[in-house]
Amino acid sequence: MVYKVYYQEDKKRNPKREDTHALYVEAATEVEARAQVEAHTEHNIEFIEAIEGSTLAYEQQNPAYKLTEFGE
Repeated sequence: MVYKVYYQEDKKRNPKREDTHALYVEAATEVEARAQVEAHTEHNIEFIEAIEGSTLAYEQQNPAYKLTEFGE
């Protein structure tokens, strides 16, 4: 399943909606997606949503769409 992870780049600053970014990860569960991002980044995760079907197809049309893969 593909998850869209909304995040702030830094945990030390107060979150601001206009500074929110998103990345896409493939994981078996939302918990696994969160663990991947937390283990490999310093991002402050705001929200994680599963995307599939027509929503995933829509997201994939965006030129900025790219699955993020973390090295083990």
